[in-house]
Amino acid sequence: MGTGYQVIARRWRPRQFDELVGQDHIVRTLKNAIEQNRIAHAYLFVGPRGTGKTTTARLLAKALNCEGGPLVAPSNDSELCQAIMAGTCIDVIEIDGASNNSVDQVRELRENCQYAPAQCLFKLYIIDEIHMLSAAAFNALLKTLEEPPSHVKFIFATTESHKVLPTIVSRCQRFEFHPISEKLIADKLAAIGAAEQIQIEPQALASIARLAQGGMRDAQCLLDQMIAFCGTTIRVADVEDVYGLTPPQRLLEIAQAMVKAELNPLMKKVDALVREGRDLYRLLLDLQALFREQLLNTLHQKRDWQTLGASLNAEALMRIVDTLHAGEIAVRSGLSTRINLEVTLLKAVEQSRSRAIDTLIRDIARIAAELPQESRKDTPPPLSVPSDVKPTSQSDVEAMVQRLPDSTQKILDEQFRARFVEERK
Repeated sequence: MGTGYQVIARRWRPRQFDELVGQDHIVRTLKNAIEQNRIAHAYLFVGPRGTGKTTTARLLAKALNCEGGPLVAPSNDSELCQAIMAGTCIDVIEIDGASNNSVDQVRELRENCQYAPAQCLFKLYIIDEIHMLSAAAFNALLKTLEEPPSHVKFIFATTESHKVLPTIVSRCQRFEFHPISEKLIADKLAAIGAAEQIQIEPQALASIARLAQGGMRDAQCLLDQMIAFCGTTIRVADVEDVYGLTPPQRLLEIAQAMVKAELNPLMKKVDALVREGRDLYRLLLDLQALFREQLLNTLHQKRDWQTLGASLNAEALMRIVDTLHAGEIAVRSGLSTRINLEVTLLKAVEQSRSRAIDTLIRDIARIAAELPQESRKDTPPPLSVPSDVKPTSQSDVEAMVQRLPDSTQKILDEQFRARFVEERK
């Protein structure tokens, strides 16, 4: 059997700027720079993995060194352009910053860049993960980077820009690569599927795009794996089984149990997912996304989105989202994923039933202000609360109420406490 199979991520790598997905701002800037002959001597490409940094570096090298170039849309068929895109051109040197990070290796680079290119117009150095260079290597690069020979261009790529020395950043044009939207990823995968004669359910595409977390390369690798698993027909159930995703309907049922504070059914639903081997960390992330969507619809006062089966105000939804987010580290790397998830969900339920102490004080003050003058003549000054006070319980509220005059307490008993108890149900 032959070993010449090439993965989708390599076969479908963009060969022109216009084929880049989700980075229109970068494509426009680079194309304008080429057309206006305003090519910088050093570029810094920053962004998450799989968003096109190395591919864009090769496309820029190809545009600058093609026959008759620089050109915005060079030929895909010339031998030189193909060598550049394959990473085999002797004048386009790709360096892995993680394994070539010593000062001696950077000094060798400085010496070699003095020589003119052998077959191209420019000699380009593409250094991937440049943040891995040592401090001494960075310093050795500074002078050459600031005043390189006219035939030399530098392109740096990194996923951790905060680790790159400011002195390096200040000598480069910086480009921010954004995570690619799920819709754009799904659309690209659909086009690949059609070309490869693979039938993929739209919900399966959406699930793969969600798993990729903004990275096109990750999405294409996931698609490759699903084709190996399923063959020419990929269903959403297959994606859920392979990657341990919780089906949307069951995710919704868990969210509804949280909103209604049905703790026993909630724990049973989690237990069922554990026994099926579902990914609990992904479950937590999907719950965050679901409650975030509910929060946004609540803030925008959209009345057509009531799938959770109960109405929560924006404050309660924000507390749920915040609690779920706070539990991420424990669920992802804690000793017991299941226990940490269950604790996080129970905390989120409790937080959704609580109210902030400053909100309660405002309600008390408003009700007290509506009392007849004779009922509040002995009312003490308004209560104040430190900014770091956490959400209160009913007992804390009762303690505050006890500080008010008897006449005020009587009315509060009828107006405020009844409403508070109703909200706690």
